[in-house]
Amino acid sequence: MTDAILNFQTASGHQVLAAAGKKYLRPGGKRATEQLFQWANFQSGETVLELASSFGYSAIALAKRYGVKVVGVEKDSDSVARARVNIRAAGLENQIEIIGGDIFHLEAIPGQFDYVLAEAILTMQSPLGKAKILAGIHNKLKPKGKFLSHELLARDKEEQIRSELAQVIRVNSTPLSEANWIQACETAGLQVKKHKAGSMCLLNLRRIIQDEGIVDTIRILGNVLTHKPIRKRLLEMRSVFQKYRNELGYIILCAVA
Repeated sequence: MTDAILNFQTASGHQVLAAAGKKYLRPGGKRATEQLFQWANFQSGETVLELASSFGYSAIALAKRYGVKVVGVEKDSDSVARARVNIRAAGLENQIEIIGGDIFHLEAIPGQFDYVLAEAILTMQSPLGKAKILAGIHNKLKPKGKFLSHELLARDKEEQIRSELAQVIRVNSTPLSEANWIQACETAGLQVKKHKAGSMCLLNLRRIIQDEGIVDTIRILGNVLTHKPIRKRLLEMRSVFQKYRNELGYIILCAVA
């Protein structure tokens, strides 16, 4: 992705990170997601609906590792096209389908699923947006189906953090406290069975290496060093993360419909 096709001044934070080459946006990193997957206890042949599946990397990893069937919903048409290329290259066209669609209209996706997975998706929505998406998730789950969530946590100063994150991420990011995340899920009929919170290290170098691998980390660093608009935006985001390092964290939740 280049400056010619992305306005780095106005692009959302996740678009800038993708332009830098980051494949995974996980507030708690790979270890937190691994814990979430242990709670899920996926069985071969079960079905997963992944929200905002981007380039398909998570869907591919899930299908390969657990033998599940994945339907990914992604709004950006270029990302949909790229995800389909990646899935074809992985030889997983019989296990993964990427649908161009809107996470606010999950009713357009046929059927129900054993799991719905959302990583760093709900944080970027307003309270009303969160409620609508969570209601849609509830309706897409089979009875006793599991919602797997990995989001940004605000232990304190929620409104201050929301305001400053919105400025640097360019979306109305609203991380919640642990109690408020649980309440949001349960209001939608999703009973939280397990949850865990910890420190947020999204732009921590060691965490990036763990998530992306050494080769891709070197590629990301090269893009950041050679593209001033990317570097400027990432430094702005990192500054806010550092400012609120004691208040910001991650939360993972496993909830049942």
